[in-house]
Order: sequence, then C-alpha cells, then structure tokens
Amino acid sequence: RIVYLGGLHPDGVPLSPHLRSRVEVGRILLDSGVPTLVLQAGVVIGSGSASFEMVRHLTEVLPYMPAPKWVRNRIQPIAVRDVLHYLLGAARVSADISQAVDIGGPDVLRYGQMMNGYALEAGLRQRAIAALPVLTPRLASHWVNLVTPIPRRVAMPLVESLQNECIVKDSAIDALIPPPEGGRTPYRTAVGLALRRAEVDEIETSWQDADVLGVPSDPLPNDPEWAGQVVFTDVRTAHTSASQESLWRVIQGIGGERGWYSNPLLWAIRGWMDKLVGGVGLRRGRRHRDRLLVGDAVDFWRVEAIEPGSLLRLRAEMRVPGKAWLELRARPDADGSRYDQRAVFFPLGLAGRLYWLAVLPFHGFIFAGMARSITAAAEAADAQAGTG
Repeated sequence: RIVYLGGLHPDGVPLSPHLRSRVEVGRILLDSGVPTLVLQAGVVIGSGSASFEMVRHLTEVLPYMPAPKWVRNRIQPIAVRDVLHYLLGAARVSADISQAVDIGGPDVLRYGQMMNGYALEAGLRQRAIAALPVLTPRLASHWVNLVTPIPRRVAMPLVESLQNECIVKDSAIDALIPPPEGGRTPYRTAVGLALRRAEVDEIETSWQDADVLGVPSDPLPNDPEWAGQVVFTDVRTAHTSASQESLWRVIQGIGGERGWYSNPLLWAIRGWMDKLVGGVGLRRGRRHRDRLLVGDAVDFWRVEAIEPGSLLRLRAEMRVPGKAWLELRARPDADGSRYDQRAVFFPLGLAGRLYWLAVLPFHGFIFAGMARSITAAAEAADAQAGTG
C-alpha cells in the first residue's frame, strides 16, 4: 500500500502550482495499480510546521497587518497529532481501498481568525488585519520572507496555496479510519500544544531542517588547495584554561538564542542582507538549544559534520557568490584546551573574489571576536561549575 499526504483543495477551480502538483502526484499514485490512500490535508498545526511558523511569526511580529485578500478565505487546519493518527490508521485500511480522502480539524476558520486565535493562545493582543487587493502572492512572499524566518522559496508556495479556500468536502474518511479518541483537536488546542513543545525544546522535526533549494550543498573537501580550488580562509586559534568539555558545550550551543559570540549588529546586518535577496536569514534559529545533529539548521548555516566533543563544521546557506563553511574545534591542550576556528570560502568567478575582499575588513571584528568570546564563555562556565 502507498500512503500519500497530499493537499486539501477545492474542485473545479484553478489551483496554485504547489497545490496542483500535489494533486497530480496523488493522481499518479492512484493510477499506479498499487493500493493507494491519498490523505488530503490543509494547514498543519504543530511545532516545526512551516505553515504554523508562518502564522506564528506574522502574528508575533506585526501588531497591525496589511495582508492580501486571501486572509478572508476559509481554511480547515488540522493538528499534527491528528495527521499522524490518520497516517497510522491508513496502514490498517483494507487492501482493496484505493482513493483520495480529505482530512481536517473540527474548526473552519478564515486565515485572519487563525492568526488571532494564535495571538490569544500566546498571550498577545488580537491583531488588526486589513485585506489589501493589491498584494500579489509574489509581493506577499517577499513580505513573509522579510518579517519571518521563512525564506521566500518556502513562503511562495505556501502563500500561493492560500489563494484557494481549502475545507473538507465530505466525511468519507470516517468510514475508513475512525476519528481520534476524544475527537479531532480544536485549532486553539493544537496551537497551545505546539507552543508548549517549543517552550520545553521538544521539537522533533522542523521545516528548518529541510534542504533549501539554490544553496551550496557540496561537502567541504579535505584539502581544497591540493584539489586546485581557489580558496580564501580565515584561521583563528586561542588557548584557554577551560576544559575541552566546557569549550565543546559552548561550541555546540552556538547560534539561535545565544548568537554568534561577536558583534551582534554586524551579524544582524548580514542576516537582513540575506533576507533582502531571498535567503533564509539569521532568524531561522536552531531546533534544540544544546544539541546538534548532522543536517540540523543553525540560522543561515547547516551542520555538515560533527564529531562530539571536538568538531563542528557548518555549511553556509546564506546567498553568497561561492561556497562557504565555518569550522570550530576543541582540542586538549596543556593546562586547558585549544580553540581552532576556520572560515573557508570558495569564490565563484569575479563576483566571489570581490565579495571576499568587501567583507575582509569586518573579519577582524567578527571572527577574532568569536574566538575571544567563545573561549571566555567556556572559562566562565568552568568557573561557575567550580563555585557550584
């Protein structure tokens, strides 16, 4: 059996490219001859969901929101726990069943009502929302990119899909999979559950950790100079009285709420520059405050390699004319440990070389400051542990 999570959509109207592609995938699978159940869901509400994060950040950032006219469209959101209920239930459906069915929560809301429902659960004032007929999906996706951590390439299909009213057309799913025990989760309950998971740092999966199209993806070669690649590097080394374990904890906790241990204004400017050209920016954060795994997103970096206790290598996903990495190491040393930091940049053509020359004057503030502050934070942690 094939189980496919497709998109909730109306019939007989033009669909956005994103929704149209999801409908087409479902149709291909249903025509494959393999028993297929296509579960068609709308906005999924749960910690780590891109749709939920868009609602969350738009509501938190904007006390007054000029919005596209689609904020008046009706939507039937569904809690992620109910989606999982139906996905698991699909494994028990009779093998002769092959069809598409709609799934949704108990509430049919307008998008503006979803935002204000979030505001109430988050302890915020309800937001004034003005629908503007001139805000196109492209302009709206740029706006979402600027005021939320959602990059434009992710925001665009989400915004386009909201042009259509997406509500459940019938209750055919109930004949195949009984509703969850206690009924489907109301929208505000789902928001409250998602917020609590975020507060206690228990987000299991996130849109942040999905690959972002159009960014460097090649792993860092071990010997770029030997390979004949033009390469620019910035190398910093610092000795510290802190233990290797304390130094590693600081390294592994970098980014997100803790920042980058150097001039925050320069990092913020770089993040905004990235957002302006459609990049992910600095506000993507990280999934867990203290732990990292290969593939995790950390602001506009992605964890490419990690050796617990000693090495963290980050690959840049900001928009740059080339490919960039940042490598942080903790090594044992006499009377403490040694911190090694290496920034590597492979320029792409003349633009890449000019870019490196343009940012070179700021490296003294950024990278030197990082080395000093990271080792100082490790020493402070050691001192606190000693007094504790």
